[in-house]
Amino acid sequence: MYSLSIVGWITEPWQLVFMQHAFMAIIIVGLVCGVVGAFVVLRGMAFVGDAFAHAVFPGIVIAFLLGSSIFIGALIAAAVVSLGIGILSQSDRLHEDTAIGVMFAGAFALGIALISSTRSYSRDLTSFLLGNILGVSQTDLILTAAIAVGVLSVLLIFRREIVLITFDRTLATSLGVHLWRYDQLFLILLALAIVTALQTVGNILVLAMLITPAATARLVADRLPPMLALSAGIGVVSGICGLYISYYWNVASGAAIVLVATAIFFVVWIVAQAREPLRRWRGVTEALPDVMPKIPQ
Repeated sequence: MYSLSIVGWITEPWQLVFMQHAFMAIIIVGLVCGVVGAFVVLRGMAFVGDAFAHAVFPGIVIAFLLGSSIFIGALIAAAVVSLGIGILSQSDRLHEDTAIGVMFAGAFALGIALISSTRSYSRDLTSFLLGNILGVSQTDLILTAAIAVGVLSVLLIFRREIVLITFDRTLATSLGVHLWRYDQLFLILLALAIVTALQTVGNILVLAMLITPAATARLVADRLPPMLALSAGIGVVSGICGLYISYYWNVASGAAIVLVATAIFFVVWIVAQAREPLRRWRGVTEALPDVMPKIPQ
């Protein structure tokens, strides 16, 4: 009887169509954000991820006001912002992080100005900033899956170049890898990964889906392939557990998902800290070059 109640507890949400869409969406988002987020963490680009999440905001608002798909709006905004950052950062007087700061603040302010012109300003702003995973339609699901497949396929095709610019930019240059070109490619992939997560966790919390699972994986993984797998797995598990919490305890889904990911991070961090004296006693030290994988040929 007890086992049957557990099975019923697990399967009940899956009997609802909107929950089926939500589960499938968060699994896709967990996978793609986990993989892309691993490179973001290793490159120290958390600020860039946060900036992009805010910079695509005007595209979402314009698409909403025109009655179009927010995915398409976010995609166009991501492409424009990525190109703008690339052009601005070419100046010798501006670093890339400065260009990102200018673009993200200006774009986010534009989005706020546009949405504030609508009558339902507060309600619309809340849904954009915090997400609405329970409102994922079949069309949204297909678009999310298509973007995720595209992002992961491009990462697989250009894995050698992206791994090189992540770990050793000097070696990449000596091997003829065009740094600016592949930096821009990675920024576009990052923007697309953010777009997939916007409806599930919202504009504010999307950074957590990129950074927290990858940071958790980095605490325990010494090589890139296990880190990628762990990061994606933690993202998926966090999403599924967060949805169950949201369904049974009536908590905002985006916040529940991020809180689960954060809880996993702190549990792993505590375990890693407890193991650190033992690792030092064994003479095992963790250093960034250990993550360097064999470069694919």
